[in-house]
Amino acid sequence: MADKRDYYEVLGLSKGASDDDIKKAYRACVKKYHPDLHPDDKECEEKMKEVNEAYECLTDPDKKAKYDQFGHAGVDPNFGGGGGFGGFGGFGDMGDIGDIFSSFFGGSSFGGRSSNPNAPRRGQDIQTYSTIDFMDACNGKKVDIKINRTESCSECGGTGAAAGSSSETCSECRGTGYVKTAQRTPLGMISSQRPCSRCGGKGKVITNPCSKCHGSGRVNAAKTVTVTIPAGIDDGQTLQVRGQGHSGLNGGPSGDLHVTIQVRPDPIFDRDGYDIRTEVPITFTQAVLGDEIEIPCIDGKGKITIAEGTQSGTVFRIRGKGVKRLNRSDRGDQYVTVNVEVPKNLNKNQKELLRKFEESLGESNYNKRKNFFDKVKDILRGEI
Repeated sequence: MADKRDYYEVLGLSKGASDDDIKKAYRACVKKYHPDLHPDDKECEEKMKEVNEAYECLTDPDKKAKYDQFGHAGVDPNFGGGGGFGGFGGFGDMGDIGDIFSSFFGGSSFGGRSSNPNAPRRGQDIQTYSTIDFMDACNGKKVDIKINRTESCSECGGTGAAAGSSSETCSECRGTGYVKTAQRTPLGMISSQRPCSRCGGKGKVITNPCSKCHGSGRVNAAKTVTVTIPAGIDDGQTLQVRGQGHSGLNGGPSGDLHVTIQVRPDPIFDRDGYDIRTEVPITFTQAVLGDEIEIPCIDGKGKITIAEGTQSGTVFRIRGKGVKRLNRSDRGDQYVTVNVEVPKNLNKNQKELLRKFEESLGESNYNKRKNFFDKVKDILRGEI
């Protein structure tokens, strides 16, 4: 834990950064270190794991609060959830303090330790990510996610005992999980109880362990999970797949699978929330005379009408042609910016025709130009 970098430092942020700042920083890190962009760079792969760990902590309000107060110890499961040591002057080794209280008070739950080692415990969550194309994010799709997780051993059914056998009551603690001792102290004889060393506090021992899981009741397994990505998901958002994390202990439920979605950029479309933005070039003639042009949309094609005299940079809005809103039926809009493409490499005849055309227009057709130079003249005369 001491070797871990500060989570804010990992994302290039300062402590107290907002949720939006954290998300923006995370997206920037993904674009910088994503393994898909650096397939042969192991260092980028490690940095991406570090970034994912920092993001998972700082986007969870409860974990973030503990981390901000206690640092890495606040989110380390070995420290009782991180909140227990602050009131003891910053003791780093809660195990020693827990042992002291356990010795005098008979195995209390001090420091977040369970007084019943056989109680059901929920499995840990799994964090991973998946990279999809821009159009898949707009339209939705199903993806297969490969994960490694712990599962209940199929050979022994999670008992840890070989087939045809079962665990036995510990003869040393007689199934209680604790042994009592008496100590002579300056205050007299004090009785205490500690977890049984023979059974590890479980009250049961396995004399004939399962050959597949070696008595643990759980095994590591590679699994492919099919995840449905909804239409409208955005870059950096995380999907939760319940029950697909690590298996629980003592009959407890499995954890969840959290899949953070990374969206590849598109060469034509840009996304702004649920709106789509794109730029379309038009000719000088189309801008002057007007035209109806075909434009690309995320679900096919559309049309916009270019009015006579349309200026470069004019933005057209097409309602309902944006991205579908998550868990809703309506969509955002599409904004199309038209840019007038000025022709190049004209021949002599074309240039002469343009000059005659320009002479025929007169100043009245260039109001912006006239107003600009009128202001310049006023400035030079000192009137502005």
